[in-house]
Amino acid sequence: MNQNIRSYRGIEPQLGAHVYIDPTAVIVGDVHIGDESSIWPFVAARGDVNFIRIGARTNIQDSTVLHVTRVSENNAAGHPLIIGDDVTVGHHVMLHGCQVGNRILIGMSAVVMDGAIVEDDVIIGAGSLVPPGKRLRSGYLYVGSPVKEARPLTEEELAFLPRSAANYVRLKDDYLTQVKPVGQ
Repeated sequence: MNQNIRSYRGIEPQLGAHVYIDPTAVIVGDVHIGDESSIWPFVAARGDVNFIRIGARTNIQDSTVLHVTRVSENNAAGHPLIIGDDVTVGHHVMLHGCQVGNRILIGMSAVVMDGAIVEDDVIIGAGSLVPPGKRLRSGYLYVGSPVKEARPLTEEELAFLPRSAANYVRLKDDYLTQVKPVGQ
């Protein structure tokens, strides 16, 4: 039995084809991870009081926390966490009950809160805070705490977004074949 991938209330995480999950990551409950995606060391993804969906070719880097908001009297649907395709989530990020589009780069230690919506083709700078309910328009760089629209993305930055995800697909493939426990 894989101790780091756990069911909750009878709901098991669902993994697509060729997914890498580091043995130190913890995936619990109603979590679906798309094909070719990767979950790196010390990630916690808890689909317990709502669901988490992670698209294809998305990488969730070290020490990131993925969580959701429960259904309540004031919020009939709660806030699930939905992450699109070709997303790069940097180290030590907090994504909580938000929606993240396709081809996104979220910088290290950024926080994206409940009900926030990040449209496609966006870069969120390291250490930024996206407040609850904020919408980030497609095609822009956002920085700060709270985030502000800094400028349109350059053609080079837009081209980099899918390349970043592809780099992590290659690294994930290498990890699937080349990482082995030592001393066992």
